[in-house]
Amino acid sequence: MTPSRYDDWAIAGGCRYTGLEELTDDPEVLDTSGCWIVVQTFEGALVCARFATATPYDGGMVEPWQPVCAPWTSSLDEASYVGAVETVRERIARGDVYQVNVCRVLAAETDGLPDLYALAGALARANPAPYAATVNLPSAGVHVASASPELFLRRDGRTVVSGPIKGTAKTADGLTAKDTAENVMIVDLVRNDLGRVAVTGSVEVPDLLAVEEHPGLVHLVSRVRARLAPGAGWAELLAATAPAGSVTGAPKSSALRLIGELEPVPRGVYCGAVGWVDADNARGELAVAIRTFEWSEGRLLLGTGAGITWGSDPRREWEETELKVSRLIGAVS
Repeated sequence: MTPSRYDDWAIAGGCRYTGLEELTDDPEVLDTSGCWIVVQTFEGALVCARFATATPYDGGMVEPWQPVCAPWTSSLDEASYVGAVETVRERIARGDVYQVNVCRVLAAETDGLPDLYALAGALARANPAPYAATVNLPSAGVHVASASPELFLRRDGRTVVSGPIKGTAKTADGLTAKDTAENVMIVDLVRNDLGRVAVTGSVEVPDLLAVEEHPGLVHLVSRVRARLAPGAGWAELLAATAPAGSVTGAPKSSALRLIGELEPVPRGVYCGAVGWVDADNARGELAVAIRTFEWSEGRLLLGTGAGITWGSDPRREWEETELKVSRLIGAVS
């Protein structure tokens, strides 16, 4: 049965979640019991939704998506984005930061709440992603369809893995020394974040600078693994790591301050986290909410960004933000 756009439901981790039982912003519940869907904004607002049922979901038959006909606008036009990149390079030269992820948010007006179930099907066909998730929670005002390729946090018992992405090009030949340096820098940041809640000496990097192919582009991806310290659970893990290092910068606190100066609108769910938690078995998987649509206040929103270092070419960074969303815009418009 196809869920209504006005019902509370979610699709994540190969399961469909139905029968909403509880809504809370307390991350402590993720270490109690039940099947949970988790959505956190970049700014830190958290929604945890417990569902009665999680059943296997293979895509099934989906109604056709009704394309968005309204024009897309951007919170930063090309000139403004290029100017923001130049500002970051100036701050790097001053020693304030080493890397900053600069983002912009695209928006298109819609005629009422879109059919996220159909949108999930359109994304699955045009841009399949390893951490895809769709969350429709009218009870909480949350409407998200994500085609994320990036692992934020995977937990299995006391073991935690993060998979930061840094470095994007159309093909592997297009990856540069700047991409490599950026990835290594963010891996170090993620190691530091996990180290705040990990057993001393347990943080390791089993994979560094792997090239992953995704629809229309390639990424450099690394893996950082750690063992949670006694007493640390989901609440402590999210407090130590969110928002993800790959979408903030280094040092994280300085990068966040500069992001607040340069970006004219909140990112919302974009660059936050979305995924599932099986509290009964201490398992879960949250994605970094990139390649992610959010519906809010009559508009469909889609963020895009790029990591800026001293070696960044401002025009090329703009082009990277265009590349990252071109297939997604094509899928829905």
